[in-house]
Amino acid sequence: MNHSQTEITVVGDDDTGLIANITTLLFERGVNIEDIEQAVHDGVFQMRMRVGTDQMVCSTERLRDDLSDLAAELGVEITVRVPDSDSHSIAAFVTQESHCLEALLEACASGSLDANVDVVIGNHSVLQPLADSYDVPFHDIGDEKGTPDEGALLEVLDEHDPDLLILARYIRILGPEIVFRYSDRIINVHPSLLPAFPGASAYRQAIEEGVRIAGVTAHYVTPDLDQGPIITQRAFNVPDEATEALLREKAQPLEAEALLEAARLHLNGAIATGRGRTHVRGTDDDIDLGLPAEIDRLIPSEPVDKDRAEEKNSTGTADDWPGLCRSLREVNAPTGWKNEGVGPVAGGRLLWSTFTGWLISGCVIGFYTWIPLILHLSNQPMPS
Repeated sequence: MNHSQTEITVVGDDDTGLIANITTLLFERGVNIEDIEQAVHDGVFQMRMRVGTDQMVCSTERLRDDLSDLAAELGVEITVRVPDSDSHSIAAFVTQESHCLEALLEACASGSLDANVDVVIGNHSVLQPLADSYDVPFHDIGDEKGTPDEGALLEVLDEHDPDLLILARYIRILGPEIVFRYSDRIINVHPSLLPAFPGASAYRQAIEEGVRIAGVTAHYVTPDLDQGPIITQRAFNVPDEATEALLREKAQPLEAEALLEAARLHLNGAIATGRGRTHVRGTDDDIDLGLPAEIDRLIPSEPVDKDRAEEKNSTGTADDWPGLCRSLREVNAPTGWKNEGVGPVAGGRLLWSTFTGWLISGCVIGFYTWIPLILHLSNQPMPS
């Protein structure tokens, strides 16, 4: 995703002609479509375009007005977003766990994350005092059971127009209308090393499967649960008698760390998405996508498979020579011969010797089979 491009998002009921009508309007106004994605999920149509406006023949406000009129005609919602590189706004989603929200609010307040949390949205009011302590407005959009009102949620988002939505342990699934509106702008942190153990009870799944290493994953949100492109991950060892409570205690600091790193990368424009995964732009040494670099120095360098590509020839590859030579040697070796020490060169000689032996035997057998028959037919005595 290029954050310097204007982004146009279309969401509504699926129907024919939507793409044609909208792209025609853009063409007529000199807007260049540089990237376009569309999808339909549960009958909801979404199209997202990143466009260039250098050659646009109208103002941004006129483009917004024209698209608004077209949206009313087509029965969809169209939004035009021109990113402001000078400031970044975040909407944080929470349920009852405080560690990720606290880390996010503190990072923004201290300046370690170049953004502002403009609003906190929760499906419970438990964390409202934490938001109040940082003078951030809190909106409780859940009922007594915590079921969120997505209509109210969309109203809050429309009011604040955030650049990024962060699910700071928000234990609810966002509907496609929200996910489509903010495609590649919603980051979640999940308590497992995705794609392993998606969905609920990730810690319990890890214990039941007996994993020795567990972790957390920050990823973009898509309509498919816990299957969005992975941004950052963190890992830790799992003791033999681990409990869910112990894994939660180990994971929570890493959840906050992975979430903040993913937010930083996104807001800095360091992440591109494509083909279901993320790609990092540049080679910033400060980027922490996974384990610390020190881990690489602990990985043993040997043994590894040796490269025998130079031994390839027309009869096979270097990898199949040893097996072939061993097979021939075991067939032809006398009793008591140890099967060791035969390399590709000796194996080739053994193969050639076997082949020439077969060839000579065939010639001798052919001579004493066909010559008598020919002489018999010609009534000639057989040579002694």
